[in-house]
Amino acid sequence: MRINVYLSSRGLCSRREADRLIEQGEVTVNGKPAQLAMDITDTDDVTFKGKPVAKKTKDHVYILLNKPRGIISTTETDKKDNIISYIHYPRRIFPVGRLDKDSSGLIILTTDGQIVNKILRSENRHEKEYLVRTDKPFDKDFILKMAMGVDIYNPVRHRIEVTKPCKIKKLNKDLFSIILTQGLNRQIRRMVKALGNEVTELERVRIMNLDNGDLSEGSWRYIEGKELETLLSLVEDNPLN
Repeated sequence: MRINVYLSSRGLCSRREADRLIEQGEVTVNGKPAQLAMDITDTDDVTFKGKPVAKKTKDHVYILLNKPRGIISTTETDKKDNIISYIHYPRRIFPVGRLDKDSSGLIILTTDGQIVNKILRSENRHEKEYLVRTDKPFDKDFILKMAMGVDIYNPVRHRIEVTKPCKIKKLNKDLFSIILTQGLNRQIRRMVKALGNEVTELERVRIMNLDNGDLSEGSWRYIEGKELETLLSLVEDNPLN
């Protein structure tokens, strides 16, 4: 992992700040001044402003879960079928955002509260891709209206709002893929309903650079290496952060 990403992932500073401190000699690796863009491993001894940086045993973890239907994206462990009890991870973790109980697919969980806040603050700039099946066939007009924006009621602001334009592709008579850069509550279901249809299946297949790949439903894996570096870079580069 790049040294600036390593420091940022531990919540010590931003990547840009890490680069500045490296240039000022405030970071060392194995007793020697760190160099910009250098790669490090978990065996390296890193200091930041004269203090050692914790090893991986105390580091943050980043998890990608392919959530099954029926699991609730909440940290309230007294609620039945909550996501924390489902994973039963030995450390305290938090889901990044939500995925409806009736929906399946990818959701990030982590011990890193900083990245949770950053992703949620800048959520409307991150791509999320879904596969959606409806209860009856739809036509080209349906696809066009979904792509351009749909009038839906915002219960928080108590008014009708138009959803942001999005990318959408018809896959067959009752199945489409959609890429959103907006995170309204139950947005896809509400968009589909506003156009006279109902969602019967909804699966999130991608979050930014993370896709489901060979991750089967109900399984999870660590986000690490280059994949984690890219994720942290996408979050850090967002102007809202």
